Amino acid sequence: MSPAALLREMFAQAVATALPARSLPDFLPAPPQGRTVVIGAGKAAASMAQVVEAHWPGPLTGLVVTRTGHGAACSRIRVVEAGHPLPDADGLAAAAAIFDMVGGLTADDLVLFLASGGGSALLALPAPGISLADKRAVGAALLGSGAAIADINCVRKHLSSIKGGRLAAAAFPARFVTLAISDVPGDDPSTIASGPGIADPTSFADARAVLDRRAIKAPDAVRRHLADAHDETPKPGDPRLARAETFIVATPLASLLAAARWAEGQGLRTLVLGDSIEGEAREVAKVMAGIALSARRHGQPLAPPLAILSGGETTVTVRGSGRGGRNAEFLLALALALDGAPDIHAIACDTDGIDGSEDNAGAILTPDSLTRARALGLDPAARLDDNDAYGFFAALNDLVVTGPTRTNVNDFRAILIR
Repeated sequence: MSPAALLREMFAQAVATALPARSLPDFLPAPPQGRTVVIGAGKAAASMAQVVEAHWPGPLTGLVVTRTGHGAACSRIRVVEAGHPLPDADGLAAAAAIFDMVGGLTADDLVLFLASGGGSALLALPAPGISLADKRAVGAALLGSGAAIADINCVRKHLSSIKGGRLAAAAFPARFVTLAISDVPGDDPSTIASGPGIADPTSFADARAVLDRRAIKAPDAVRRHLADAHDETPKPGDPRLARAETFIVATPLASLLAAARWAEGQGLRTLVLGDSIEGEAREVAKVMAGIALSARRHGQPLAPPLAILSGGETTVTVRGSGRGGRNAEFLLALALALDGAPDIHAIACDTDGIDGSEDNAGAILTPDSLTRARALGLDPAARLDDNDAYGFFAALNDLVVTGPTRTNVNDFRAILIR
């Protein structure tokens, strides 16, 4: 099997392990005496809803919101497609409808909340006095600032009427069960989709600190709201969350380990560096290049044939005007750091099938990527400076395009040393 085929199949194994059809059914609770209301938000929301419908033994109603193009046919649960990574009017309407659906429930009722990556942007119900335009402005600034997802979602929670435990509080006294596919480093359930059903350990002061640290010039309404801080998110021990439970049904680590097992079956040694790697994509690439070169030259930490696997969520501080995506940027920086070293190939893809806001999941790197690019008149370093990794790999015909996978356990990276 060619190096590219090996890498693509490792990625496929990682995605397959996280698909709701495989991961979700065992976590479904018993039906309640009363009503079952299924709600959800995220890139996997529609496929998760399909699985619930297929396995649920009794009546149910519901609504889930997913990214445009990530929908799936459901017969009893309404599926709404909305904007991501920035919220739009469709997401706003869906969030308002979901909030209304959980009102007036009783202790005999059950709310199933299907959470997955992307839910923060898709479930947009701004706090009083804040407009959708305000939230979009802050979100765009944060996404381009290089902020970690936990910091971005801290701010989102404190500009919301629905996130950070507020949805479960509104559903009380009904039982509120969150079934989550994790896309965040460390699998912190309060960060996945900004935790609408989970107590929030962060504060208004934390949100203000994130904006200050990243020098975000937020709209006046946002600054006033965060400074007022009179309506804090529900905290651990809040009685309104006494009947809220959370189960993580799929994780980045499980997908990495599945890919590793498959690779070992192909005769490769494997080294899983972790599922929670964060930092600037180009800086992470330099570290990964050093490990790969050490393995090739010295057989340390392991000798080839070797697959080095990692997950997490890198960030990109946008300074250029090109088309990017954090996985493509990682690979372009990796190419420069490896400088054409032979026998080293790599893949980096987002398991949701979308690298940032582009139409690719990621890309493939080969030992001759820089040589082929320069033959086409491309300057790899200049492309990286312009955050144009998408354009770089598109010119080489090395983009990985899968379309929406309808799951999301964050980034998957594999470096193959033969």
